Amino acid sequence: MDTSIEQKVQQLREQLNRWSHEYYVQDRPTVTDHEYDETYHELVRLETEYPQLITPDSPTQRVGGVVLEGFEKVTHQNPMLSLSNAFSKEDLQAFDDRIKKLTNRTIDYVCELKIDGLSVALTYQDGQLVLGATRGDGVIGEDITHNIRTVKSVPLSLEHPWSIEVRGECYMPKKSFQQLNQSREEEGLEVFANPRNAAAGSLRQLDSKVAASRNLAVFLYQSPSIEALEVTSQMELLEKMQALGFVTNQESVLCHSIEEVWAFIEKMTVERNNLPYEIDGIVIKVNDFKAQEEIGFTVKAPKWAIAYKFPAEEAQTIVRDIEWTVGRTGVVTPTAVMDAVFLAGTTVKRASLHNVDLIRERDIRIGDTVVIHKAGDIIPEVTRVILDKRPEGLEPYEFPKECPSCSNPLVHLEEEVALRCMNPKCPALLKEGLTHFVSRDAMNMSGVGTRIIHQLFESGLVQDVADLYHLTVEQLVTLDKIQEKSAQKILQAIETSKQNSLERLLTGLGIRNVGSKAAKDLAMHFETMENLQKATVEELVAIEGLGLVIAHSVLAYFNQETVQEMLEELKEAGVNMRYLGKAKVAISEDSLLAGKTVVLTGTLEQMTRQEAKEAIESLGGKVTGSVSKKTDLVIAGAQAGSKLTKAESLGILVWDEEQFRTMIERNSYEEKNHHFS
Repeated sequence: MDTSIEQKVQQLREQLNRWSHEYYVQDRPTVTDHEYDETYHELVRLETEYPQLITPDSPTQRVGGVVLEGFEKVTHQNPMLSLSNAFSKEDLQAFDDRIKKLTNRTIDYVCELKIDGLSVALTYQDGQLVLGATRGDGVIGEDITHNIRTVKSVPLSLEHPWSIEVRGECYMPKKSFQQLNQSREEEGLEVFANPRNAAAGSLRQLDSKVAASRNLAVFLYQSPSIEALEVTSQMELLEKMQALGFVTNQESVLCHSIEEVWAFIEKMTVERNNLPYEIDGIVIKVNDFKAQEEIGFTVKAPKWAIAYKFPAEEAQTIVRDIEWTVGRTGVVTPTAVMDAVFLAGTTVKRASLHNVDLIRERDIRIGDTVVIHKAGDIIPEVTRVILDKRPEGLEPYEFPKECPSCSNPLVHLEEEVALRCMNPKCPALLKEGLTHFVSRDAMNMSGVGTRIIHQLFESGLVQDVADLYHLTVEQLVTLDKIQEKSAQKILQAIETSKQNSLERLLTGLGIRNVGSKAAKDLAMHFETMENLQKATVEELVAIEGLGLVIAHSVLAYFNQETVQEMLEELKEAGVNMRYLGKAKVAISEDSLLAGKTVVLTGTLEQMTRQEAKEAIESLGGKVTGSVSKKTDLVIAGAQAGSKLTKAESLGILVWDEEQFRTMIERNSYEEKNHHFS
């Protein structure tokens, strides 16, 4: 291989990692998003052409894609303890009094923002990220390495070969939380109550692509490797971690008295609402590590630290109306329109009611005085009705029977909490559906955003997705703020999308209950749109992971005459209707691992975990995440741990990597001879 290619790839990788560090860690971007994207796509192109050049710390490896059977357990060598709580100034004074009785050293405190997320531990060996784990119960957590690698503020490698562990909080920024809940509401799914739940749910996704799409971030603030890092205090540790490339919270301060601690708490109580992330308190730690050692621990928590918890902020207002909006999937979502009230740093006039069940459960009526709060201090929600203030004769709220956009009857399906418009020609559905079709996760038409889609629809230029492929420069320049150069770029993005693999098209069509994973499974199995359109219920449910709900959704979608006409239009426009990836092959009953349950453990040196999984499945086997009596075979790589021990105790057959590779090669040889015989 040309060494100049290797050098170019390395140069691009270093440049992108540097830009990413400036953006996500230092919060000081030095290039535009466009410049970053162009460089990133150039790296993707080269790595696609020369896959042998891909390294674990490449920025392209943050997109996820690994689907796990389950999470492996991780035992923390140093327990991740919880903290005692304080709720008042008096509680903090009592904490300070206890500290001074337990040590004669001069006491300074470090105050850190208590990030509302999920505690994680990151392990680096020789400068490379090798393990990401949840706190769990403090002693045993879960291996979330595949998901933590998708978090852009987590360094995949360090500049120097440090072997250390760092700990902190993985969280979901307020903006990401709002976007996620909005998307879930549109799909008729339950929304997350707060960013903490959303972050936890994202990190515990078996499909790392889901985690990658959630835009998580981290703040790191602790390490059991203080000797290796050669630090003597908490403040020194934070400085050292920042110097190593980790994200530390810049709001941390050193206080010389408990009075200064309280002053900081009062300051952040006012400023917390302006932060781009959610906090639910302040963590106070003794700064000096020697003093921490003297003060010691209880069974559950360190004596030298405490968490001050903010009180919940609520407000009262009056509901004047309930408005309903239609999302992409037809779900109709209610919003309370209220008298303006100041809450958690902002003036609030509207609050999400989520669905009809919530309105019914809390018996919310127009004219009611209600208590509102901000879920996760972000999204206003109605907590309860103050019945003592309800005016006499106030009638129960009557739910709408017609769609607010098209006036078609609304349906409340038994299995859902939402009202739904079932009219495929509903203007609101069409508009939102178009926005979804062009999105990054679907057909990925760069530069064709919500604003342009809404203009195209409202001007009558586009009514369904097929119309996008007939647009001209002359039509586009009639839109607001679209010049000829921009129009050319839009048309190029639309043209490029024609070459997408089938699963992207299926995702973009927005078939109910069919997300990106189901779309991929359908595309792999049927290979062409034509085959999928002819599929029966039996054929659909035979695909692993697809049940009756998805099967019926797919059939109902393709049985629509309008859908058939639209697909024919897309085909005539040149949109690809085939799966372009590697299709699954039929597994014969006499395959070497047919019907066998296989567990992978340890580090494989000659292949990736995913390559091994695909090889096992191609031989008829099923890969699971844990060893049990039902396990037929364990393949153990280097540094295999508890799974290997358990397999040996149960008398389960164990192969090393070499035996596994020999078996694969033998199978390949037999297949070849079979074809020639």
